[in-house]
Amino acid sequence: MMHQLKTRQIVHAPIERVWEFFSRPDNLNLLTPLELHFRILSGDERDMHNGQIISYAIRILPFVRVGWVTEIKHVVPMQSFVDEQRIGPYRLWHHTHEFRQVDGGVEILDTVHYALPFGILGGFVHWLWVRRRLNFIFGYRQKRMVELLSDAGHMGNR
Repeated sequence: MMHQLKTRQIVHAPIERVWEFFSRPDNLNLLTPLELHFRILSGDERDMHNGQIISYAIRILPFVRVGWVTEIKHVVPMQSFVDEQRIGPYRLWHHTHEFRQVDGGVEILDTVHYALPFGILGGFVHWLWVRRRLNFIFGYRQKRMVELLSDAGHMGNR
């Protein structure tokens, strides 16, 4: 079964700052909750580009780490990009990141289409745990984006 997660927020920052931040794969560490023990294994050596392959390790449960490989696609500078899972815990993961200049900042839209493996069992695990976990992770991301990118937060990080 296919699922969708959508988030939207406005960050009070210039689009150039927001794009530069998202163009550096190593910044994903700053947007990921610490308890996931997220590590980039390879692919963060350069700024984001079409065809870039990035390998990660992430802890999904205590003592359970999984590898995750994504490909960056459809990069439109200052506007959007897609990361698609090639290897990882999902049957499908397609994450579109969109950035729009608006009055007072940048609107950041995340749309994730995803599916779990294991049929009915995967559906049960989604209902029981995955959807809540993803909402937590994306909520954390939104909080961190404000702290790291907004004009007030950015000045405090200098």
